[in-house]
Amino acid sequence: MFTGIVEELGEVTAVERLGDASRFRLRGRLVTEGAKHGDSIAVNGVCLTVVDTADGEFTADVMAETLNRSSLGALGPGSRVNLERPMAVGDRLGGHIVQGHVDGTGTILARTPSENWEIIKISLPAELSRYVVEKGSITVDGVSLTVVDAGPDYFTVSLIPTTLALTTLGLKEPGDPVNLEVDVIAKYVERMLGDRSREAAQ
Repeated sequence: MFTGIVEELGEVTAVERLGDASRFRLRGRLVTEGAKHGDSIAVNGVCLTVVDTADGEFTADVMAETLNRSSLGALGPGSRVNLERPMAVGDRLGGHIVQGHVDGTGTILARTPSENWEIIKISLPAELSRYVVEKGSITVDGVSLTVVDAGPDYFTVSLIPTTLALTTLGLKEPGDPVNLEVDVIAKYVERMLGDRSREAAQ
């Protein structure tokens, strides 16, 4: 379980293509402190399992399902990535409940800078639009954000200077893909309401 509060801006140092999978090596001195085989680290919002660590770097295997459903397949050596360790019991929940299970990808459509923040417009897959509401939560490349405007096939978020400086969202350009994870509570509510409707119809 994560909170969407990025701890470190890391870097991909190597990618080994293994047919239907890839092995990534990533640099992140903070997130590798105390990390061991089997631990989880979120990479651009994708929960990955640590294979090994050495000298401030860790390796993780990424299966075909993850490569197909996220933007990790587009990463290569030198790519910057958002890194977050799982929250510990008793920690403050600074963002919102984030599972690290990417629901789909969007594309940066536009960036509108202002004096103290920046508005980013992101495309939204049709199957996810029902989960995104104005002032609701969404995770973009592992960053917990509040939706400003929710359209049928897009949404906007407002980024403060800290987010722009300390995450990959400050580096993304129009046309770049991003990983999206919608609020898991919305999905559970939809499932429960659907079950009730079916029971009532019987």
